[in-house]
Amino acid sequence: MAAALITGSSRGIGAATAELLAGRGYDIVVHYRRDGAAAEAVADVVRAQGRQALVVMAELADETAVRSMVEQAVDRFGGLDAVVANAASSAFKPLGELRRHHLQATFDTIVGSFVHLVQAAEPHLAEPGRIVTVSGFDTVEMLPNHGLLAAAKAALETLTRYWAVELAPRRITVNSVLPGYVETDSARLYAETSHPGGWEAARTAWAARTPAGRLATPGDIARVIALLCSADAAWITGQLIVADGAMTLA
Repeated sequence: MAAALITGSSRGIGAATAELLAGRGYDIVVHYRRDGAAAEAVADVVRAQGRQALVVMAELADETAVRSMVEQAVDRFGGLDAVVANAASSAFKPLGELRRHHLQATFDTIVGSFVHLVQAAEPHLAEPGRIVTVSGFDTVEMLPNHGLLAAAKAALETLTRYWAVELAPRRITVNSVLPGYVETDSARLYAETSHPGGWEAARTAWAARTPAGRLATPGDIARVIALLCSADAAWITGQLIVADGAMTLA
C-alpha cells in the first residue's frame, strides 16, 4: 500500500494528480486552503477507485499547520511514499507595486512551506520515496506581472536540487515539473487580471504559441508527476522537467 500527500489538490493539477495516483494504487492526502467542497469531491473520486482519502485543510504559510498536516497523514496511513508540492499563491502585480505582505505571503506559501513540508515528511518517507515540486516556465521566460511568483518558484527549483542531493542516500528522489500554459483556474485568474483580452483571448494566444495548438490539461501535467513518482524514475533526481509541449522551444 502506498500513500501520497499532494498540496493544493482540491483543483487543477493537484486534483488531477490525486485522482491519477489513486488509480495507480495510492491512498491520498487531499489538501486544500479554501474550498472544502471541492476537496471532498476529489476525495470521492479517490474512494471510488478503491483507495483511502484524507482531506486536510491547512494554511501553508503557517509552519504549524504544515507539520500538523503531515502528522495527520502519518497517523492515518502509517507513512508516506510520495509528496507533491503543488500549491502556490501570489499577487499578479508589477514588481514596483509589491508590498511587504505580498512578498511574505508568496514566499511563505511556496518556499517556506516546502522546507517545512519536507522536514516534517522526510522521517516518514519510504525508501525509495518520491518528492515532486511544481514550478513553471515563468522562471525561464518573462511573463507580465509574474515576477514575484517566478522568484518564489525559482527558489523552489533550487531547493529541489539541494534536497535531491541531501536525500539521495535514502533513495528519495526530488524533482521539479515546469508546465507551460495549462487550463486551470489559476491561469484564468492571471489572464483576467493581466491579459488585455481576458481569458478567451489569452487562451487563443497561448494555444497558438504551442506547437500542438492547444493548452495542456491538468491531466497532461499529472501524468508527468506520476511518472516521477514511479519506480521507472528511480534514477532521475535533482532535475527540472519541462512539460510544455515544446512551447518554449517554438
